Amino acid sequence: MRGACIHAFWKGLALLVLVLPGIALAGSPFATGANATQSQLVSILTPLAAVAVMVSGVMAWFGRVSWWWMVGVVLGTVLVFGGPQIVSWIRGMFGV
Repeated sequence: MRGACIHAFWKGLALLVLVLPGIALAGSPFATGANATQSQLVSILTPLAAVAVMVSGVMAWFGRVSWWWMVGVVLGTVLVFGGPQIVSWIRGMFGV
């Protein structure tokens, strides 16, 4: 009986050693979900951003809104579509 338990222990340990590198190299669920969410957000906002920039430009041109509103729309568009590049740039600055 004792020999069977030791044999099962070594089999389990060998299986664990074989499986652990795969688990360690797997992507984090948070990163996967964040990337999927960001991708969906960009695909939804692409046509809306183009329309928002055009409408804001025309309204600022005719004096209906402040030019700062137009600057805010353009800056928001840059932040939404350039988010991954901005994050990688900041992470590169701090060596993360």
